[in-house]
Amino acid sequence: MAWFTLYLLNFLWAMARTSMQVQSSCLVPSAEEPLVNSIQELMENSVTSSAFPNPSVLIAMNLAGAYGLEAQKFLTDKLMDSDTNDLTTGQLALTIMALTSSCQDPGKRVSLLQRQMENWAPSTEATSFYGPSLAILALCQKNPETTLPIAVRFAKALLADSSPFNTDTGAVETLALTCMYNKITAGSEESYRTLFGQVLKNIVENISTRIKDNGIIGNIYSTGLAMQALSVTPKQPNKEWDCQKTMDTMLDEIKQGKFHNPMAIAQLLPSLKGKTYLDVAHVTCTSDHEVQPTLRNEPSPVPASASNITVIYTINNQLRGVELLFNVTIDVSVKKGSVLLVVLEEAQRKSSTFKFETTMTSWGLMVTSINNIAENANHHTYWEFLSGKKPLTEGVGDYIPSNQEHITANFTQY
Repeated sequence: MAWFTLYLLNFLWAMARTSMQVQSSCLVPSAEEPLVNSIQELMENSVTSSAFPNPSVLIAMNLAGAYGLEAQKFLTDKLMDSDTNDLTTGQLALTIMALTSSCQDPGKRVSLLQRQMENWAPSTEATSFYGPSLAILALCQKNPETTLPIAVRFAKALLADSSPFNTDTGAVETLALTCMYNKITAGSEESYRTLFGQVLKNIVENISTRIKDNGIIGNIYSTGLAMQALSVTPKQPNKEWDCQKTMDTMLDEIKQGKFHNPMAIAQLLPSLKGKTYLDVAHVTCTSDHEVQPTLRNEPSPVPASASNITVIYTINNQLRGVELLFNVTIDVSVKKGSVLLVVLEEAQRKSSTFKFETTMTSWGLMVTSINNIAENANHHTYWEFLSGKKPLTEGVGDYIPSNQEHITANFTQY
């Protein structure tokens, strides 16, 4: 009888763990599935031989089930061959998760990320926890035991953090700590589990304050990650989340053409497919003989023409109190349909004045410094890109409009 009692207890605990990992879920109506498939195809078509290899896109492809299996393999190979030296903590973590979801061994990248996080110290910027959150999520899925001391220090830093709350960052923090929470078995390390639970409760309460009446969480581009977080967190917010309302509103936003940037799609697609970043380690990989579509040389929104255009690119800083003032213009030649990153790289290649630096955010790569002038959250300064007079809001993955070939980067204060 004792063995049966033990079996029953283990069974109930396993069931509790399973239900805890999927607390809130909602489905895309069958009639709307073609809409979701269309943005997935748009995202997959961004994988080209000349494009920056985006690990978030590969993660989304693997979680959703890729259509373009040759593009999937191409992107996997590019990331396997990529240099880790210049990657931020967040980029390295996403690369590890992308390769893991492709059933590839990330190799030395895991130990490198582990060392980076062992030396990590928090800063006062609202988004400074974004990259480290991704790191803990990636490490948790590879080796939760060695990640535990890092995650504990991270959780304590979050408790002490007083910077403004950021929805994207909070969502990734939730995913990371949920992974660690779920890895601690019953009866062991309960104090750490309590710590993670306390921090998770604080974060999801903050996320819940960003839920709008129409279901949007923060803004339409932060909602995808927030949906992932709220669907798996073991600590639900006091304010009940209507997952289906959020889902329906996001589908309406897609119908209105709001999602054409690959990174934005990559953040949303897993939730539309009923997946989260916690599923990265459980993806079933397909075999080579199933490859069907072929890799395109250019993204589908771009005409087949390979002709180049000349982009007039200006960098401008006129803010008082900033050491270096400048207004410099350069002409660069890029292919039609190029994204902003291509323009920046070509300008940097032609002149060191146009040297730029990037960091990983929920949008992907974002420019943080140009000509040695870096954004500063304490001074409320940042780099804003304009195509003509229209802001480019989607980072270095934004397409350069074919009818507007004058790009300006203004160092701006808000």
